[in-house]
Amino acid sequence: MKLETAINTAYLNLKDNNIKSALLDSEILMSNAINKKREFVILNLKKEIDKKNFNNFQNMIAQRLKGKPIAYLTNKKFFWKYEFFVNNHVLIPRPDTEVIVEQVLKIFKNKNKIKFLDIGFGSGCILLSILKERKDFQATGVDISKHALKVCKINAHKLGVKTGIKLYNSDIDKFSLGKYDLIISNPPYIKHLDLKYLERDVKDFEPKLALDGGIDGISEIRKTIKKSSELIKYGGKLILEIAYNQKYEVKRLLEINGFYINSVVKDLANNDRCIISTKIKE
Repeated sequence: MKLETAINTAYLNLKDNNIKSALLDSEILMSNAINKKREFVILNLKKEIDKKNFNNFQNMIAQRLKGKPIAYLTNKKFFWKYEFFVNNHVLIPRPDTEVIVEQVLKIFKNKNKIKFLDIGFGSGCILLSILKERKDFQATGVDISKHALKVCKINAHKLGVKTGIKLYNSDIDKFSLGKYDLIISNPPYIKHLDLKYLERDVKDFEPKLALDGGIDGISEIRKTIKKSSELIKYGGKLILEIAYNQKYEVKRLLEINGFYINSVVKDLANNDRCIISTKIKE
C-alpha cells in the first residue's frame, strides 16, 4: 500500500469521528510509524509502506480514534524551541505556558546566577527551556509525582542539561530547601466538578493530578502561594500560571501573603494567563 492511500483512509476515518486536525494527525502518525520527518512523508506519498510499519500506523490511528492525544502516541511535544519526551504521566506542554519562559527571560535578562524553583515541573518543559537559554541560572524542581521526576530527567539528558539542576520528588508542603530569587509554577487549576467538561483528549488521558485544582480550582494555587512566601527571598519574583477567570482571587491571595502584583500577562488567545508578583513583606 502507498503512503498516500494509508494516510487518506486514516484521514477520512478520523474526520468522520470529529477529530479536528484529522489530516495533520494522519501525517504525523505516519511519520512516526516509518520513523521519518513529516516533510519526507509529504514528499514521498507514492512510496510503499511495509506491513510492520502499516500495522503500527493502524494501531496508532485506532488509539487516536479513542481520543488518545498525538503527543502520547508519539511521546513527543515541542515547547519553546525544543522537543520534549512526554508520556501519560505528565501534562502535555501547551504553547500558552511559553508565556512564563518569555517573562522570566525578560525580567532577568540583566541578572546572573539566579536561583529559581519550579513547583510541579512535570515534563520539565518550563524549567529546562529556561536553563537552555540561561546556563548561569541554578534550577531546583519539586514535583509530587515520581513519574514526572523520571520524565524530567529523560528530558534533561535529551537536551544536554547536565549542570545547574536539582530535582526532588516531594509534596510542596513538605519541601523547605533553599531560598530563591524566582519561583515559577503551573499548578493544577481546574475546578474538580469541571473536569468532566474538558475535551475527551484531556479528560480521559492527561493525569488528573496535574489538572485537578480542588473544589474551587485554586486549592493548589493557594498552597503554592503560601509555600512560596516562605521559600522566596525578599524582593524575589513569583510567576504563576492561572485559569482565564482566576485573576482577582489569585491577586487577593498573593497580597495576603506579602506579594505586590507587578502585572497580569495574557496568552495567545488574549486570556489572562500568568501573574507576576514580587515579595515585599516578610
